[in-house]
Amino acid sequence: MRESETITRPWFFLCVSVLFLSHKSCFSTGGDTLPMGHSLSIKQTLLSQGNIFELGFFTKGPFRDSPKIYLGIWYKNSEQNKVWVANREQRLSEPYSSKLEFSEYGDLVLLDGNYYIKIWSKSFESQMPNSTEAVLLDNGNFVVRNVKKPSIIYWQSFDHPTDTLLPGAKLGIDKLTNKTRVLTSWKNSRDPAPGRFSFRIDPIVENHYFMEWNNSKRYWSSGVWNGHIFSSVPEWISNYSFNYTFISNENESYLTFSIVDSSSVLMRCLMDMSGQLRILGLFPGNWDWEQPLQTKVYAFCGTFGILRGNVTSYCECLPGFEPFSIEDTKLNDWSGGCVRKTPLQCQNGSYTNGLTDGFLKISDIKLPENSKIYSEKSLKWCKSACMQHCSCMACAYNSSGCLVWEGDLLNLQQLSNGSNTKQDLYLKLAASELPKAGGDRRKNFRVIIILPVSLAVLLIFGGLICCLIMRKLKQMGEEDSTEDLLIFDFSASAIATAKTNTGSNLGRSEKKNVELPLFSFASVSAATGNFSTENILGEGGFGPVYKGIILNGQEIAVKRLSKRSGQGFQEFRNEAVLIAKLQHRNLVRLLGYCIKRDENILIYEYMPNKSLDFFLFDPDKKRMLDWRTRVRIIEGIAQGLLYLHQYSRVRIIHRDLKASNILLDSEMNPKISDFGMARIFGGNESQANTERIVGTYGYMSPEYAMEGIFSIKSDVFSFGVLLLEIVSGKKNIGFYHSDSLHLLGYAWDLWSANRGMELMDPILGSPSSTSTSLRYINIGLLCVQGNPNDRPTMSDVVLMLSNEYAPLPTPKEPAFFTGRRVMNTNPSFSNARNRSVNTVTLSVIEPR
Repeated sequence: MRESETITRPWFFLCVSVLFLSHKSCFSTGGDTLPMGHSLSIKQTLLSQGNIFELGFFTKGPFRDSPKIYLGIWYKNSEQNKVWVANREQRLSEPYSSKLEFSEYGDLVLLDGNYYIKIWSKSFESQMPNSTEAVLLDNGNFVVRNVKKPSIIYWQSFDHPTDTLLPGAKLGIDKLTNKTRVLTSWKNSRDPAPGRFSFRIDPIVENHYFMEWNNSKRYWSSGVWNGHIFSSVPEWISNYSFNYTFISNENESYLTFSIVDSSSVLMRCLMDMSGQLRILGLFPGNWDWEQPLQTKVYAFCGTFGILRGNVTSYCECLPGFEPFSIEDTKLNDWSGGCVRKTPLQCQNGSYTNGLTDGFLKISDIKLPENSKIYSEKSLKWCKSACMQHCSCMACAYNSSGCLVWEGDLLNLQQLSNGSNTKQDLYLKLAASELPKAGGDRRKNFRVIIILPVSLAVLLIFGGLICCLIMRKLKQMGEEDSTEDLLIFDFSASAIATAKTNTGSNLGRSEKKNVELPLFSFASVSAATGNFSTENILGEGGFGPVYKGIILNGQEIAVKRLSKRSGQGFQEFRNEAVLIAKLQHRNLVRLLGYCIKRDENILIYEYMPNKSLDFFLFDPDKKRMLDWRTRVRIIEGIAQGLLYLHQYSRVRIIHRDLKASNILLDSEMNPKISDFGMARIFGGNESQANTERIVGTYGYMSPEYAMEGIFSIKSDVFSFGVLLLEIVSGKKNIGFYHSDSLHLLGYAWDLWSANRGMELMDPILGSPSSTSTSLRYINIGLLCVQGNPNDRPTMSDVVLMLSNEYAPLPTPKEPAFFTGRRVMNTNPSFSNARNRSVNTVTLSVIEPR
């Protein structure tokens, strides 16, 4: 295939998918029902029986970005008015594979190229085949119900509102399940993810509702229900075209409303991204009531925005700032707020023509909240203290003393001249954003004379330096295109693709494959304190791993190839090229790399909780791994392996899966690391053979350790060992218990004697569900069976883990080759290394 074809084909599929999404009505299924055994693709929709509502897929966000696909419900004749979104927190990204269907276990799921999202999971073990269906009703409710008895509803979208309340839906609390139905605004006009504004029932005063900003700041209250109306809502509202009421009993408390004449108007209640609760007709101008006034909404204009109630646009940016998104502000969406036009000196690390930052006085302002107050201090002290701290954005001075604001400024309002609460705010700005001072002609004259002379001198020296640099580059035969690690912005993209740089050592063949920034050795050294021993996190077969910090405070992990390492540049190149192609929540993220002469360095995201073995095999630290955490770790590892085996751009066999290669983030979520020993398989390949055995003793499958044959089933075996270690809290290698030589044998003995629960880590106590615990042990034993053909695939494993009611096969005897007797008879394993690091480990076993 030619290169031009390779580049244009993804764009062709993306264009086709967008075309489908923009003309969904042409591809309707022609009905309102999704039966079991059928699926709803991205180019199809469901229509309610009366053609009032439509359900299907839609996209949001700029076309130049990766597709952001959601499943939603909208009015048939007004697609822009979305009333419900199924996956607002987990968008889909694969236009050609996204679909809605019932799984083989009866769950209603959204499928994507990399994973699936459960919308509804059946809560009963037995179910007749084809007894369930999903239906879009004329009231906009999407329900899962019994085919023969439609009145039996298992799940409904009305119980999971997003930002819209439709007639007949309930907003309140279910006292039996303690679940609260809340309206939460969109993040912005392009993103249906939960925003900062919400409308909910008061958990203490049940006949009372309130609006809240960021789950922390209440700014409007409905007042209490008097049996007829809420005290803060005008009475004439309920006399127009709809009736609303509040119900409270021993089972639930909720607000609902109904339309008086459904044939003349369609209405809905919307928690708008502006922070206002709106009652809307189907089309603008039909009906629009909103509460509260925009001047009463907390942070209505976003960060560094100022509310001016006497102008049409309402919101403006503070001087020196500009809208984060001009397109959104045209729609009166200020959720993105404002950003600086010019960074402060402390933010960009440089001076602007030698001029320092300063303050701009803004008068007649209602000061924002959350200030730090320093009493008995002068205005001069206040400005000086604010200037010395980069986090300080503004200051003020009044009778309370010095007021200082750190971080974002919120809820700023411009007050009228007659207001008694107006004050002066001193906003910190870059020198170039401050008003130019005049009147000093001599100073201007000096600038006119000195500036050209200085520029001439700089040009001369600059030209000489450039000549020297170009001559040096010509001698080296390459162009230096490195980035400065200390000031690099990793948050600008989900993956570090600021530049596609590769050093000459990687070779030309990889330049088109690696999408990683190449960092200078000097900046990497500075970030790690010149590779200080105090910053060493650990050391593996590859070499030491250091903790680094860049200027914005972000922590990173720096993996440096040791000159004494048994590994070499081949493993380094394999890991850099391979992991650059992988993006998954359960895979460690590679941020960049550095190559300079004999220095080969990889930069990773920093994992504050180190590796799994740090907790799992420590008698005290393992207490932090309760049963829920261990289950989440097992499921996360399984999802990561499934992605490697089935859903990544290339099929990958890890070959070194073990506890020390599972890293844990701040929330104890697992991430698979160390791809130095990984191998890429072609689309039709199922196994391969190698003369070089790499991996870790105790985790290798028997066919790989003995014959050098590896496949996806090799990783499945390693996963099974790891699962049993997590459940038991014991290592497979160096295991001494009863008559068993290893953990696998001990687990099999207990399982065969119907004493499987004795394998559970005693520190867990008695898990709430014995059947679930035994199920995980059963899955682990299925994965470590001696014959690779008997082991499940990772796809099978994920299904087993996600559906606790599906029956499991009976495991066969596991492979016992890893016992002490094998070690005595096979000298090939006498030099095995098993080393643990915080970020990446590498262990190799080679025949002599």
